Amino acid sequence: MSVPLDRLYNFLHDVCNHRDLIIYGFFPHGSRKLEDLIALNWKDRDWFTQMTSRYMIFHDQELLMYHLYSLENFKQLVDHRFNHHSSDELKNLIASMNLRACFYNPVGVYDQVLLCHSEKNSQDLELYQQHGFVGVYYWSHAVIARDWFRFAELDTVLEPNFDNIANDFLIYNRAWSGRREYRLTFAEMLANKNLISRCRMSFSEIDNGVHYTQHTFANTNLAISRNDLHELYPTNLTDASSSADYNSEDYASSAIEVVLETLFDDSRHHLTEKILRPIACGRPFVLVSTPGSLQYLRQYGFETFDGLINETYDTISDPRQRLEAVVQELERISCMHPDEKKALWTQLYAISQRNQKLFFSDEWQNFILKEFKDNFESAVAQLTATAKYEKELDRIALTDTALKQKRTLDDPSGDPTVETRDRLRVWIQQNNSVIF
Repeated sequence: MSVPLDRLYNFLHDVCNHRDLIIYGFFPHGSRKLEDLIALNWKDRDWFTQMTSRYMIFHDQELLMYHLYSLENFKQLVDHRFNHHSSDELKNLIASMNLRACFYNPVGVYDQVLLCHSEKNSQDLELYQQHGFVGVYYWSHAVIARDWFRFAELDTVLEPNFDNIANDFLIYNRAWSGRREYRLTFAEMLANKNLISRCRMSFSEIDNGVHYTQHTFANTNLAISRNDLHELYPTNLTDASSSADYNSEDYASSAIEVVLETLFDDSRHHLTEKILRPIACGRPFVLVSTPGSLQYLRQYGFETFDGLINETYDTISDPRQRLEAVVQELERISCMHPDEKKALWTQLYAISQRNQKLFFSDEWQNFILKEFKDNFESAVAQLTATAKYEKELDRIALTDTALKQKRTLDDPSGDPTVETRDRLRVWIQQNNSVIF
């Protein structure tokens, strides 16, 4: 998927209005490789500026996974990036900094790093915050989706015409591996309830190199028994970039989108562009995600359809029971008389048009950006600058001859001079009232 994240992050950097902020992000998009965590605005910053700058990692496109990297992963990175003659104690110190170890200069004066993310109720965030990071939440996909789906506001094909509707439900079901395994269960449930003919939905027989009948379910309660799903559904022909766009004909011929979000069998709230696509296109939806996701959506001003669609599924914690509740509601709607359906659609689309208007309003977009800025300022206020890692280097230098020599050089063309280090000590005392 081609996403100009550097432009987005530089824009958000300007929103922060902090000249002393250095930002990092994973490039290319979607990468989780430690070596791909790079700085966007590092150029032309001298050592003193590097040391006294705040740092923020943008980790808003992918879910936080604190245990994804081991200490050994960070040690290998440090060994590759730093002088092989550095002591093991020095390398171990840097490796212990987690993602901070990826920085070109990981030992700045600030004790914490800002971690920009897009999830709530997250245990992984709590782990990061226990180990030297301060979270900055914002709904990143709300900013991105406004750009991706901008033409939907003007697309005349999306104007509601109930006479053109051939499908009760539009369901995008491209990938089912990993945390998306629930989509296999959902596909089986639809088949068992004879709802496939009511849906515009395709199916991937193979995902990530594995045939669906060979998939090992992480949650065995979601395991399926059918091996004929690939014969029942049209073959999926879309790729990973499809969620960054919308298909006018799909929406024109379908009444309600059933949104299969990235997260389902989880406790986190992390909504992506998938739910914002029907909103941008002015369409009603059923949201298949983690419990409480509809309430999360309402907190951003959107209306949902309770009273017209039974949304109690959003309150069910058990994943299988939540899916069953969704399918039961789809079955109820599909059994309606055509006149009843049109009456339902009329009410649903009135709500959807209000949601679309809100989504494209400057007021709503400004609200998203204000939330980011407010959370950023709150996180900055939590930072302390005691230079604890710089003090650790002083301690290690007592027994590390090579490091000690570097830290006592007085060569302006090489490492920081003694004068520059003295200037740093003054800065720390003035900013913290901490003796250094």
